[in-house]
Amino acid sequence: MPKKVLITGGAGFIGSHLCDRFIAEGYDVVAMDNLLTGSLSNIEHLFGHPSFTFYHHDVSTFVHVPGNLDYILHFASPASPIDYLKMPIQTLKVGSLGTHNLLGLAKSKNARILIASTSEVYGDPQVHPQKETYWGHVNPIGPRGVYDEAKRFQEAITMAYHTYHGLEVRIVRIFNTYGPKMRLDDGRALPTFMSQALRGEDITIFGDGSQTRSFCYVDDLVEGIYRLLLSDYSLPVNIGNPDEITIKAFAEELVELTKTGSKIVYRPLPKDDPQRRKPDITRAREVLGWCPKVSRSEGLKKTLTYFKRAVGVE
Repeated sequence: MPKKVLITGGAGFIGSHLCDRFIAEGYDVVAMDNLLTGSLSNIEHLFGHPSFTFYHHDVSTFVHVPGNLDYILHFASPASPIDYLKMPIQTLKVGSLGTHNLLGLAKSKNARILIASTSEVYGDPQVHPQKETYWGHVNPIGPRGVYDEAKRFQEAITMAYHTYHGLEVRIVRIFNTYGPKMRLDDGRALPTFMSQALRGEDITIFGDGSQTRSFCYVDDLVEGIYRLLLSDYSLPVNIGNPDEITIKAFAEELVELTKTGSKIVYRPLPKDDPQRRKPDITRAREVLGWCPKVSRSEGLKKTLTYFKRAVGVE
């Protein structure tokens, strides 16, 4: 009998890729999403598949899945600044109430649960690169605090269920990820820069562009998550690509890739925006035998094909 997995946020960018991976691995997949930021277009190719079920539901209220359940992957949450600044209460609720509901479900089903945390738990870091033992530098009442603290609380309650109830838990700290199925209006650097370039618009950089990010292709991320879920490791694990680049250099790469001749313009930097972001993936290498395989140049070419269709410039 196939194992059964619940994926919350299953219609989102990363969640939909996870649905594809677990279907390909022979699992029965239950996707759950309130479609606040997710899109049915990401998973519509799975509708009618005998091993796939979709529930349109908000996990912050109550969660019930009939029958047995082997695994839960909790990926429900607004994840970009444009979303969580617009929906601060929903972001806090899905990180707190939603996580509590799913931990309770995991306990009742005797299921293993993997929580999607984020590099944002490190805030604007004073340690570089960021390793899992770093506690972070976060402004809890700043504009980004609704997301950062939701994820930090999520980790705390997950570990409490692990230590108090003996629940099997996994925690992945996701660094900047990109690939097909990202929303054009996501607000993050890659979809913003790429859609602006393809439309022939100016590319907008916030700040002077000296801040850094480390971009991981979504297939690599999904592989790391899959390995972590099936591992015996319960502490947080960074999954990301340590190939660090400045935002200015990244914008210039996209101008070159799209060959649109877009100009780069600068706007004021948002409050509490992290200045440096690079994962230390030693733990992922040692515990999971994982490291990213897709180079940024290869991943960007694959992503560009998707964005050309989405923007309508093929």
